[in-house]
Amino acid sequence: MQYQSTRNSGISISSAEAIKKGLSDEGGLFVPDSIPALTLDEIEMLKTMNYRGRAEYILSKYLTDFTKEELEHCVNSAYTKEKFETDNIAPCYKLNDNTYFLELWHGPTCAFKDMALQILPHLLTTSMKKTNEHDEVVILVATSGDTGKAALEGFKDVSGTRIIVFYPDNGVSEIQKLQMVTQEGNNVNVCAVRGNFDDAQNGVKRIFTDNEYKDFLAQNHFKLSSANSINWGRLVPQIVYYFSVYADMLCAGEINLGDKINIVVPTGNFGNILASYYAYCMGLPVNRFICASNENNVLTEFINTGVYNKNRQFHTTISPSMDILISSNLERFLYHISDRDDKLISDIMQKLKNDGIYEIESGMMNKIKAKFSAGCSDDEETMTAIKECYEEYGYVMDTHTAVAKSVYDKYVKETGDTTKTVIASTASPFKFNQSVLIALNGNAKVAGKDEFTLLSELSEKSGMKIPASLGELKSKPRIFESVCEKDEMIDIVSDFLQV
Repeated sequence: MQYQSTRNSGISISSAEAIKKGLSDEGGLFVPDSIPALTLDEIEMLKTMNYRGRAEYILSKYLTDFTKEELEHCVNSAYTKEKFETDNIAPCYKLNDNTYFLELWHGPTCAFKDMALQILPHLLTTSMKKTNEHDEVVILVATSGDTGKAALEGFKDVSGTRIIVFYPDNGVSEIQKLQMVTQEGNNVNVCAVRGNFDDAQNGVKRIFTDNEYKDFLAQNHFKLSSANSINWGRLVPQIVYYFSVYADMLCAGEINLGDKINIVVPTGNFGNILASYYAYCMGLPVNRFICASNENNVLTEFINTGVYNKNRQFHTTISPSMDILISSNLERFLYHISDRDDKLISDIMQKLKNDGIYEIESGMMNKIKAKFSAGCSDDEETMTAIKECYEEYGYVMDTHTAVAKSVYDKYVKETGDTTKTVIASTASPFKFNQSVLIALNGNAKVAGKDEFTLLSELSEKSGMKIPASLGELKSKPRIFESVCEKDEMIDIVSDFLQV
């Protein structure tokens, strides 16, 4: 299987090259030149496999230039019981007869990004060997909270790589910040950016498309790549867990083979829900995708109207990983539903860059309407969802999962759709303990308490163990305190690489 760019379909490179490059030279994203199909018999066969076996099987359909041994090494290195504190890796929790949580947060940084970022370093280093790459790969990451720590943890001390993470100053939770600024490793760097996530993401994209700077780095034997979901190696592992949860539901007798399910995803960058769409295109029986946003509801408006408009107020919310106005992975989705019209995608992305707004034509809109619904919930609705879910079921959600549950509840009320539904649960409630405890106990009982007191109180309230990686933060020294302006990011990269 070869890979082409969303902005130049004439490009044809291997998956190893696509993973190594991260972003195409003209700014497009790499996509497979065809989407492999799975039969219902193959989906049923996944029942007999553990998560690692399912991952090898799905990834082999896309990474056709990887040998079986190479894939086994990547998968077995990433998905261990020691890292995920469960052999199940991505367990399914049944809330009621119609609602199931796909828990994607059992990895070392307590967020769904671990599902891809534990395997990406192995995919990347394997790709480097396969393509005879001798330069050191420099991973640039912009994060709205979770990707940063997951990428740092995945790439720390990986030979042949260095990683630099940029996060929005005052735009992540205190736990997320602590996770990043205490990061150990001899090849890592972290810097806050004055501004929001889009400022950090645009700064990284500018560096990626600065050919003069890339030539300068090449002279010094460095090559840029990405751990954001613009990198195909970050996105493709996410397809696996949608097949895995379907197989788990089959095993548990919750559904019969061929039954359609709904999938609800809280998303800002569109990557996680796009992975479920790829699974559907491969043959996963899906009735409806429900895209859940917080107050930064640019995706809700787009799915409902066909107009993408980032020219709006930016809201800092209690679900900060979704505080995004430029959804990078939407570009891949548009490429597919436009029948791979690279010129159209280039024009649309140029309009977004120049004017901050674009509108898609009716044919593409009809394809979206056929499978997608979208809704949004503000902080108050999110808090209410956390409280009501705990009071009714004793289950504690984080703020992002709660956005999805709130949007889903509204969807059911509006449509009466009782199809069995999987909600992607994207983070441990401990990562957002202050907001979760305010929802459960009220402001007065939380005010003035530090993060670690709150961790203990949430553990007592929920009956859940504090994840080891979060409990250890209390004793870790802060290593990274740098803050830069958005136009100084390139200097931070140069200083780190000492060029």
